[in-house]
Amino acid sequence: MNKIVKLVIDGMTGVGKSSLVKIASDELDLVPYTEIFEDKHRLLYKFFENRTRWAFPMQLNFLNNRFQQFKEASILSNVVMDRSIFSDDIFARMYRHLGYLCEEEYYIYQGLLQSMMETIEPPQLMVFLKVETAEAISRIRKRNRQEELAVEESYWWRLNSYYNEHYENYKEGKLLTLEVSELDFVYSQEDRRYVLERVQSSLNS
Repeated sequence: MNKIVKLVIDGMTGVGKSSLVKIASDELDLVPYTEIFEDKHRLLYKFFENRTRWAFPMQLNFLNNRFQQFKEASILSNVVMDRSIFSDDIFARMYRHLGYLCEEEYYIYQGLLQSMMETIEPPQLMVFLKVETAEAISRIRKRNRQEELAVEESYWWRLNSYYNEHYENYKEGKLLTLEVSELDFVYSQEDRRYVLERVQSSLNS
């Protein structure tokens, strides 16, 4: 019988999801399950080269990956994940509005997503790391990943607005929103304690 995923950490690119997963696993005795995007056909790279051509196969590949990984994580006990299928639609909606996905492609995507969601349970707690877009872009630049630096800033501004909208309307389960623009839970012990206390309190409530 499937168990429930205990904690999912989500948020904008560069916000610190993977770092908080490691911290939470160490400090709260949770099992880390980091998202791994299997992309043997380099769909993400192809997408940024030609977005209307590759948005649909890339998005379906992401969806399938996240579905399979969430199912695997659900079998384990006391799991903390970074990102999940519960935010996959953020990207699909944005790509539809930008015209990268046509109406028919988005309809097919939505049908698959809903079928998958009917077979899984939401995490015990969803943590949304909310960040100002300018701060997110600053962090993206600092970590200096070439594939991210090649993306235009307008993409990040738009993506963050979709993240905020998604979690303002999140109804699948318990949600904790943490404003982290001025927090450094990686290097500041005070900030780390604050974040962990908020997470632990929400898990216990």
